[in-house]
Amino acid sequence: MGTDEIFMDDNARPHRARLVRSYLESETSLQMAWPARSSDLNPIENVWDMLGRRIAGRSVPPDTLHELQQALLQEWALLPQ
Repeated sequence: MGTDEIFMDDNARPHRARLVRSYLESETSLQMAWPARSSDLNPIENVWDMLGRRIAGRSVPPDTLHELQQALLQEWALLPQ
């Protein structure tokens, strides 16, 4: 790792091993702390939640896989950019 990189540490157990910690402490690159398993910071989880709520809120829920696919595509197109 060089001095121009930023290392995002997700606090996963493999990154907490003594050997890894020692290596990261010896490096001069900037380290950014990142919460472990934070669904709030995972954008796709938020998108799936929003799509699920929109589908569940429909007056007539989809009955078949094809209807679900069509409903998801429709709701996807309506999501705010």
